[in-house]
Amino acid sequence: MTADFAGLRAIVTGGGSGIGLATATLLAARGARVACLDLDPTAVPGHLVGVTADVTDAESVTAAVDRAADLLGGLDVLVNNAGVGAQGTVEANPDDEWHRVFDVNVVGIVRTTRAALPHLRRSASPSIVNTCSIAATAGLPNRALYSATKGAVLSLTLAMAADHVREGIRVNCVNPGTADTPWVRRLLASADDPDAELAALRARQPTGRLVTADEVAGAIAYLAGPDSRSTTGTALAVDGGMQGLRPRPQ
Repeated sequence: MTADFAGLRAIVTGGGSGIGLATATLLAARGARVACLDLDPTAVPGHLVGVTADVTDAESVTAAVDRAADLLGGLDVLVNNAGVGAQGTVEANPDDEWHRVFDVNVVGIVRTTRAALPHLRRSASPSIVNTCSIAATAGLPNRALYSATKGAVLSLTLAMAADHVREGIRVNCVNPGTADTPWVRRLLASADDPDAELAALRARQPTGRLVTADEVAGAIAYLAGPDSRSTTGTALAVDGGMQGLRPRPQ
């Protein structure tokens, strides 16, 4: 494995599991020093730095970012990955749930980025990668609230890229399809027929399988790293062809 992140310092929010943990592990394997901000830092493996953070609390996340940057000796890469899911049509969730999910998925990115920018401005190669979703660009059934937040993340990514391009801070996002993560596994476990639900999720992606967390991590690493110095304001789909392909039914 290449050491293209040697000397770089990265923060990954929601780094205790799923895509966040896969991303933190990959960046560390490529030479970065990595801090995982998570509600439960005890879930973070010992070769990574775990820092307690709640992205819905400005004071908490600012203190966590500052502590992580201090422990790492600075900050070059921010991966805004922390998020929560939601199910249902536009009728299904009460106002409080809409506010909660937006607070985590959208305003959480705002709070973390706002705390990280002073550190990133001191970096020679600063970059931000937001974990978005195919739900931002494709109409998925029973995902109204979740899709709305991810649409906001996509627009926020573009706005941030425009705002900070003159500072040399690149901002991009990844749009995973249905990924094999703990959240998806919990959804499957709660389904009336988990096997049938898994088959349906696999079938709607042209590759016929779920995306892996490691595959999403690879895309994040590309956008965050030195090979993409001219890439900003870009959404990279990691969705098994779900957004752009329309294969004929078998």
